[in-house]
Amino acid sequence: MATTEDETVIDPFIAFAFAVEISIPDVTPKACFAAFSECDGLEMTMDVKTIREGGNNGRQIRLTGAHSFGQLTLKRGMTANDDLWRWFEILRTRPRLRASAEVVMFGPALERQERARFILSRCLPVKLKAPPLNAKDGMVAIEELQIAYESLTRKAGGA
Repeated sequence: MATTEDETVIDPFIAFAFAVEISIPDVTPKACFAAFSECDGLEMTMDVKTIREGGNNGRQIRLTGAHSFGQLTLKRGMTANDDLWRWFEILRTRPRLRASAEVVMFGPALERQERARFILSRCLPVKLKAPPLNAKDGMVAIEELQIAYESLTRKAGGA
C-alpha cells in the first residue's frame, strides 16, 4: 500500500500556458496559429443507470450509460486571419466537413515542456461571435468561437 511518503510531488499545471491547434481540411492545417487567450469546455460526462433488484430494497446496481462531451469555448484578440470565418462559410456547402483540435498544456515559461495534450475529434463550429464594437472603450476586440466535439482523449506530455 502506498503511503504519502512514497508519493512524488509534481507541481500542478499552469492555466495560462497552453496552445490550441485546429486543423481544418481544405482551409488550413493550423488555424489562428494557436493564438487563443481563453479556452474552456474540456469536459466529458457519463450517465449512470440505476437498477433496483425486485424484492431487495437495500441495494441498487449502478451501470455505466452514455458518454457525452462538452462544448469548447475559445476567445482571442481579433486579427486579419479569417480561417475561422472561412470554416463557418464552407460548412454551408459542405455540412459534413469536420476539423480536429488539440489543446496542449505546457510547463513553466522557462521549461516550455508539453505536460498534457487533449485531443478533440470531429469538431464542428457551433457559434462564431464578432467582438462588440465600442469607440469609447479602447479595448482589444475579442472574438469568440464555440466548438462541439464528438470525443475527447487526454495524452500525457511528451507521449
